[in-house]
Amino acid sequence: MGVTQKLKRAVRGEVTPTTAVLEAIRRARVSVKSRKERNTFKQTAEAGLDLWEPFARMTPADLLSHFRQRATPKFLPGFSHESTARLQQELFPRQTTELIAEANRIVSSHAWPLLGFGEKSFGEEINWCRDPLSGYVWPLAYHHDIQLIRNEGSDVRVLWELNRLGHLLTLARAYSVTRDERFTVECVTQLSGWASQNPFAQGANWTCAMEVALRSMNLLAVFELLRTSPHFDNETLALFLNLFQQHGTYIRNNLEFSYLATSNHYLSDVVGLLWLGLMLPEFRAAHDWRAFGLRWLLREMKKQVLPDGADFESSTGYHRFVLELFLYSFVLCRQNGVEIKSQYWDKLRGMLRYMRSYLRPDGLAPLLGDTDSGQVLPISKRRADEHAYVLATGAALFGDQGLKSSELDQELLWTMGEQGVEAFANLTASNKVESQAFPDTGVYILRKEELYLCFNASGAGLRGRGSHGHNDALSVEVSVFGRPVIIDPGTYVYSASLRERHNFRSTAYHSTVQIDGEEQNTTVQAVPFVIGDEAHPRVLVWESGAEFDRIIAEHSGYKRLPWPITHRRIVGFNKLAGWWLIKDQFLGDNEHAFETRFHFAPGLTVNVEGPSVIARDASTGVGIKVISLDLQESPILEEQASSCDYGEKQESLTARWRVLGRVEQLSWKLLPLRAADGNEEF
Repeated sequence: MGVTQKLKRAVRGEVTPTTAVLEAIRRARVSVKSRKERNTFKQTAEAGLDLWEPFARMTPADLLSHFRQRATPKFLPGFSHESTARLQQELFPRQTTELIAEANRIVSSHAWPLLGFGEKSFGEEINWCRDPLSGYVWPLAYHHDIQLIRNEGSDVRVLWELNRLGHLLTLARAYSVTRDERFTVECVTQLSGWASQNPFAQGANWTCAMEVALRSMNLLAVFELLRTSPHFDNETLALFLNLFQQHGTYIRNNLEFSYLATSNHYLSDVVGLLWLGLMLPEFRAAHDWRAFGLRWLLREMKKQVLPDGADFESSTGYHRFVLELFLYSFVLCRQNGVEIKSQYWDKLRGMLRYMRSYLRPDGLAPLLGDTDSGQVLPISKRRADEHAYVLATGAALFGDQGLKSSELDQELLWTMGEQGVEAFANLTASNKVESQAFPDTGVYILRKEELYLCFNASGAGLRGRGSHGHNDALSVEVSVFGRPVIIDPGTYVYSASLRERHNFRSTAYHSTVQIDGEEQNTTVQAVPFVIGDEAHPRVLVWESGAEFDRIIAEHSGYKRLPWPITHRRIVGFNKLAGWWLIKDQFLGDNEHAFETRFHFAPGLTVNVEGPSVIARDASTGVGIKVISLDLQESPILEEQASSCDYGEKQESLTARWRVLGRVEQLSWKLLPLRAADGNEEF
């Protein structure tokens, strides 16, 4: 890649000359700091605990007694209340049985679920540096020297998930319910092995401050649940405290800050510091960690959360992740008397309301943009499209019945405790969700009862810099009678296959129009986390009423063609008759190749009938008929996979209509189908 291309890629998006200069200075300072760290990281690893007096003078036994008995600071309510173990068994008997069974599998077979890959067995002696997909063993080189994208089947994202140590939460929760000391012993044994295999600042598990922060937060939760165990001895306390000190030091020295853009990575960094600072006031560095973390948490909330409540990365998957970071941090701060101004609580509530609006009638989320299935404190393993559990905690926190969209979840119990469970139970669920516009993020929901359409007019994200956005401008996702029928295909993987990564974020994988085989925004397969900002979707009209919704939007992604053209899409929703009408208009001259696609959900039987396509669920008969109102030619069915969880892939089909020439408009009727017999149309 040439110098000019690298420069353009670095300063893409909304970047002023002043910002570019500041960023150049920052990078120079980071380079100097890295050289210094390279010469001193081994000394840092060998340094003793840096505690305040009188903790520094305590004997190991006295220090252990202190941490066993301390009543403050307070962790999340469910982790620190004795009633949680009882309520776990009373309220979630089936899940409790599954929890204990999963913990036993971890002890006996070193096997547990990992992302969308299902259960993986990690061998008698776990190698924490071995890629679970390819078997590649990442070297213990200085962290800045490790190349993360290899394009040979390994995926550092999967390695990082393993090393977030979220499965230790399973063991710790099982211990809190059963008081079976085997679970404590297994936790400590695995953590000791992890520490010996991952020396400070060496290897792939020390290459990303975000991963270090998320691991810290999981370990703080495990620490809270195990600290009263008889097997939690002096050596175990020293192991935890040394790791906490190393993790806090690493994060503080390797913050993923940039003047050009910050994202969920930097937010995770500062949240990790906030949690370490709040929960470990015994450390000398704790005050700095806490103050820095809180200050930047709130600054990033201002920056990363749009006025309509959406995360600014053009991704519902990362909206869930970022919302969890804010939500659990706010609860933790409230637990410890840390004041947060009302304007930030209002933003948090806005994030929850945005999530509530985009959930489909089946309670699952459209996977707009990237998702890596990341969770903060993975109390339960959740698929990428499961978001409702976050709303349960939000509903109890705010006493907002409009957020109560599901049954009681384990996450609510463990994050909010018994009082949270009671608050949730006292709320009356409100299942009536109306059509809603989110103009800042560009997401529009056209819905009535069991009919749902999500219209995507979002940009590349990160204020034009792009990272987790897809080429999905003016695409639609549709659900009818509780069954998703036209969907966004998701993400699948990142660096394990750059080809698949490129496909899943391409225009051709989304339910929109591709012109002349070009992408809406420029992408390069070899650079999986960069996307151009040529499309600039904009909404011209939004109208919503009791009988009819209408949106008109366009994008300019094809204006860079030799013969520029603008794609304008009009979607109308006839609420009384129960169908949608889509008109694709093309503003420009000359002939082009137009390809309109609709990406159908997995599990549907898809048949072509003349210029139309019928996609049905064979078991219920529910489905949709996509009718071309202008064309006589039959569409082609293409095999294009879908993914509802990172690393999971399901077979699915896309219908493609291709037209060559001068075209001013193509129209489509989306007709919900209720049953296979009798009157099939809504």
